Amino acid sequence: MQAMIFAAGLGTRLKPLTDTMPKALVKVDGRPLLEHTIMRLRDAGAERIVINVHHFANQIVDYLRSNDNFGLDIRVSDETDALLDTGGGIKKAADMFDSTSPVLIHNVDILSNIDLRRFYDAGSQADATLLVSSRATTRYLLFAKDGSRRLKGWTNVETGEIRSPHSNLSPDTCDMYAFSGIHLFSPRLFSCFNAMPSKFGIVDFYLKYCAVKRIEAYVKDDLLLMDVGKIDTLAEADAFAARLNAGR
Repeated sequence: MQAMIFAAGLGTRLKPLTDTMPKALVKVDGRPLLEHTIMRLRDAGAERIVINVHHFANQIVDYLRSNDNFGLDIRVSDETDALLDTGGGIKKAADMFDSTSPVLIHNVDILSNIDLRRFYDAGSQADATLLVSSRATTRYLLFAKDGSRRLKGWTNVETGEIRSPHSNLSPDTCDMYAFSGIHLFSPRLFSCFNAMPSKFGIVDFYLKYCAVKRIEAYVKDDLLLMDVGKIDTLAEADAFAARLNAGR
């Protein structure tokens, strides 16, 4: 099992903490966000983890070294020259992965109750599997109602914008789910990166290829998830992380 943690973000919503440290090292329930994510992946069976870095990259490298990489094969994808966004981050790190196994992609600032091992095993046959739920948001991914749960497009319900490779797609004909920031990516898709720029979003990539590749939803209706993105929600994040850890 292999994984990638997106840890390169600037963490602007967590200022002033991120004026002196990367978002990945901001502590929640007494431990850095990065450690929470690494430990959950290790508990799920991950042996190789690639972590992309940009903002205060050396602090993350030093933190990993001081903890002996938590006993794992951890590799750092250095984006200090330029942030590459989520899709570009995977593209740059592609050579660091075993080409025969899916890669579990996890944002460093996401806390959830998902069973990562079960998710990994369930989605291993698709080209990509996206963890989604029915929670309220303004932007939704659109999936086929035919039982395949294949990705069809994306919509912003506030603006009415729709993006899809399928002409005249209507959200009314699809199942609408919110994306979690956790997904499974097959190395079979690496060849598609040749047609992409160095910097791009992974959702843009999925929307570009969903008509010809098997990109599916993994729906967890009882998903508990928190995006630790704002300084004024850190106390709430502490309680959320403590509750998740107590239930493990």
